[in-house]
Amino acid sequence: MSAAVAWPAPPTPTPTPCGQKRIARLAVDALRLELDTYPKPGLVSRVDSGSHADMDASTFEASAAALEPYFEELARAGAEDRGMDALRRIGLDAESAMRTATAGINTHRGAIFGLGLLVAAAGALDDGGSPLGPGVLGAHVRARYATDILGGPALLHMPGARVRQRYRIGGAPAEAAAGFPTLYRVGLPALRRGRVAQPDNPEAARVEACLALIAQLQDTNLLHRGGEAGYRFAREAAAGFAARGGISCDDWLKEAVRLHHAFVARNLSPGGAADLLAMTLFVDAVEEVGP
Repeated sequence: MSAAVAWPAPPTPTPTPCGQKRIARLAVDALRLELDTYPKPGLVSRVDSGSHADMDASTFEASAAALEPYFEELARAGAEDRGMDALRRIGLDAESAMRTATAGINTHRGAIFGLGLLVAAAGALDDGGSPLGPGVLGAHVRARYATDILGGPALLHMPGARVRQRYRIGGAPAEAAAGFPTLYRVGLPALRRGRVAQPDNPEAARVEACLALIAQLQDTNLLHRGGEAGYRFAREAAAGFAARGGISCDDWLKEAVRLHHAFVARNLSPGGAADLLAMTLFVDAVEEVGP
C-alpha cells in the first residue's frame, strides 16, 4: 500500500487587488450616497448647495471620482500593514487630486482622513468580500493607528486645527483615534432605526442618521463657521428633530427642510457630520449588523 500523500495546508486567504478595488468602490459609493441625501441642514446635495456658494453637486461628484484610486491604494496599504506615515502620504496625494478635480475647492478633506482610515482597516481585514464582524473596522483603526493619529503633525494653518486648539475639543483626530465612537453609537443605530421607520425610503434613513450625528458630534466645521452660538443652535435644533420623533413623524420632511433653510440663513454647515455620515454608510456596507 502506498504511503498517504501529505498535502500542504491551504494558504491563508490574502486580500486581492479585486478586493481592494471593491473596497474603494464602496467608499466612493458612500460619498455619493451622502451627496444624494436631502435635506441635510446647510450641506450640499443634488437639490441645492446649502450654505456653500463655491461648490455644488457636480463639484462633489468630480471629487468623489478623483478619490477612487487613492482609496484603492489605502486599502492596499492596509492589507500590507503599512503605518500611518504611508497612509498620510497617500492622503496628501488624494487631497491634491481632489483639489485638481475641484479647481482648488475642499470638498472631501475630512472624508479622505476618516474614511481613508476605515478603508485601510477594511483592506487589512478583508476576507474575500465576506461581511466583517460588527465594530471591527473602528477597533482596528484604534488599535493600529491611534498613537500615530494623536502624535502626528498638527497643521495649525488649517481651520479645523485652529478650532480644536481654541475650543479645546478633540475633533476628527480624537474621534478616529477612539475608533469612531460617534459613528458606532449614534450614526449606525440612527441609520438602522430609520430603515425600520421608513422601510421604503432609504434616503429618509440617511437623513435620520445625519441629524443624529449633528446633534452629538463635536463638529469643528460648525464652530469655524458659526462660533459657539452657531454650534449650540445646530446641535439643539438637530436634537429637537430627534426628540419629536425624527422621520417617524408624518411631517418629518417639512421639518427637515425647515432646518435646512435655518442653517443656510445662519451660514452653518456641519461638514464633520457629513463626513461621518459617509463613513457610517461605508461601515454599514462592510460590517454585519450587531446584536
